[in-house]
Amino acid sequence: MAPVKQTSSTPDWDALPYGGDLFGELHLADTAPAPKPAKPGLFPGLALCGVAAAAAAWLSDHYGFPIILLGLLVGLALNFISADPRTHPGLDFASRTCLRWGIVVLGVQVTFAQIGALGPAPFAALAVVMIVTFFAGVLGARLSGQSPHAGMLAGGATAICGASAALALYGVIGKDRLSQAQFALSLVGISLASAMAMTVYPVLAAQLALSDAQAGFLIGASIHDVAQAIGGGYAFSDAAGAQATIVKLTRVALLAPVVALVSLTIGHGGSGAGQPVWKRLALPWFILAFLGVVTLNSLTGLPEDVTKACLTASKALLLLAVTATAMRSRMDLLLQMGWRATVPVIVASVASLATALAFAVLLID
Repeated sequence: MAPVKQTSSTPDWDALPYGGDLFGELHLADTAPAPKPAKPGLFPGLALCGVAAAAAAWLSDHYGFPIILLGLLVGLALNFISADPRTHPGLDFASRTCLRWGIVVLGVQVTFAQIGALGPAPFAALAVVMIVTFFAGVLGARLSGQSPHAGMLAGGATAICGASAALALYGVIGKDRLSQAQFALSLVGISLASAMAMTVYPVLAAQLALSDAQAGFLIGASIHDVAQAIGGGYAFSDAAGAQATIVKLTRVALLAPVVALVSLTIGHGGSGAGQPVWKRLALPWFILAFLGVVTLNSLTGLPEDVTKACLTASKALLLLAVTATAMRSRMDLLLQMGWRATVPVIVASVASLATALAFAVLLID
C-alpha cells in the first residue's frame, strides 16, 4: 500500500503528543492531582460502640451486673478495634458529646425541694462526708504515687454519684493531665466498689441495729451509684429506701458546685491553673445545662413519663461514653499501672463509709 501523502490539512500524528488519545485520558491522568483519601465519618466508631454498649446492656439485664461496669469491661475487651483510625471520630464523639448530654439529662432526677427535705443538720453532715471523701481520694493518690488529678477524680466520683460524676470531672481535668487508661481503671474501681457496697452496707446496717433513718443516711451518703444507693436503701426497708433516695439525690445536686471548685482550682483541661480566676470559675456548658434542667424540674415538675424517658436516655448516653472511653484506652498503660490505680478509690470508699457511719450514729435519730 502506498504511504499516505502528507498535505497541509493532514496533521503529523507522530509529532503530536498523545496523538492517538482522542479524548485526552492519558494527558488528564498524568496531570490530574492524586485523589485525597476520604475522611472517615462518625458511623464506623459509633456503630461499633453502639454494638458494644448493647451487649453490655443485654448482659446486665440477664445477669444483674452493674451496667456501667459491664460497659467498661466490654469496651476494654474490644480495645483492639481502636487501632483502626477510621473508628476514632465516632469513638471520640461518643466519649465527649454523649457524655455531656448524658450529664445534662441526669438533672431530671433532682429538685431543690428534695434537697430542702433533708434538713439543715443532715445536709451539713452530708457535706462533711463529701469533703472528707474527696480529700481521702487525693491522699490515696499521694500514697500510691499517682498524680493529684487521679485523686480528685476518685474522691469526687466517690463523694457524688460514681461513674456519672467521674465523667463530669474528667471533662474538666482533661486527658492531657490524666490518661484515658488511668481514667478507665478508676471507673472500673468505682463501679466495683459501688456494687460491693450495695451488697454489704445494708447487711452492715442491720448488724449494727441502725434505725431506718440511720440506715438510709448511711447508705445514701456512702454508696457511689444512684441506682445502687436507692436499691441498697430499699433492701434494708421502705423507710430507709426513701431516706437514702433523698440523701443520694442531694449528693447528685452537688455535682455542679464540686465541678466548679475543681475547675477553679486546676483550670480546664489543657489550660492549667495560671488562668485568671474568672476564667477558671467558668463552668463547662454541660454543667450549666445540668443546673438549668434541675431548675426546670424544680419549677414545673416534669411529667412522670418524660422523667422516665429522660432517665433511660441519660443511662444510654453515659453507657456509650463509658464504653467508647474504654475502647480508646491503651492496654499497655492499663497493665503498667496495675493495682496502684485503685488505691485512691479504696481509700475514698473507706473514708466515706466511716464518716457516714459516724454521723448516722451520732446525729440521726
